[in-house]
Amino acid sequence: VQLQASGGGLVQPGGSLRLSCAASGDSLDYYAIGWFRQAAGKEREGVSCTSSMDGGLYYGDSVRGRFTVSRDEANNTVYLQMNSLKPEDTAVYFCATRANRSPRCKSKWTLLADYANWGQGTLVTVSS
Repeated sequence: VQLQASGGGLVQPGGSLRLSCAASGDSLDYYAIGWFRQAAGKEREGVSCTSSMDGGLYYGDSVRGRFTVSRDEANNTVYLQMNSLKPEDTAVYFCATRANRSPRCKSKWTLLADYANWGQGTLVTVSS
């Protein structure tokens, strides 16, 4: 499966963006999907993980209550709706599948080594 993230851009603090993670080559129904972000000079951090089978859904502490993940089976796409954006949300955002075609997020879902098929990132800049 190949993933392509898109939808990034420049937004003012308090604004919203919706990122897309579009898949080709396989159905996302078979995969848990992780969203991660990496700010300049910082390590990549987990934003969210959504399972495809058991309804498992996890969010990082810094985005919980502001970001929402959803799946669009018809378009084989996962979305990340980002509201109430803050300057500290500025980063390159990536999506990836759980490795080994796993449909579930782990309880410790932020480990990068548990993910594969990383898409190219999309830059989100939150600034006035």
